[in-house]
Amino acid sequence: MSYSIDANLLLYASDNSSPQHGSAMDFMLSRPEDPDLLCLTWPTLMAYQRIATHPSIFSSPLSPAAAWENIRKLLELPRSRIIAEEEGFADDYAAVSASIVVRGNLVPDAHIATILRQHGVKRIYTADTDFLKFGFLDVVNPLL
Repeated sequence: MSYSIDANLLLYASDNSSPQHGSAMDFMLSRPEDPDLLCLTWPTLMAYQRIATHPSIFSSPLSPAAAWENIRKLLELPRSRIIAEEEGFADDYAAVSASIVVRGNLVPDAHIATILRQHGVKRIYTADTDFLKFGFLDVVNPLL
């Protein structure tokens, strides 16, 4: 089995002022023990890097080096790998977004969902309910 993680969980784990910080940190710290393959996407990791270092979003933003170190630690987990767009991505994106209106914040979610679909990843851990719009995904909120 394989799964992915959305940027919001990474952000909550990095934001000490977030009410979800403890739960997100517990979830992230349990990743090394998870026997399933963690499939990460560059859009997710770059969203984390962008938001975690942004002083208008985080009350105590991370330095770019600290945020990148968090990403590097994820990439070094023994059962993690990067997945990216495959051949035919444009057609797959069109198919994924055909039955819903994809605009605004749903655009990067559809991008990530399409990458997951291309790689057969069916589970995503996230607190973002927008991923429920992609019926092929098993959306799990580990913070509940």
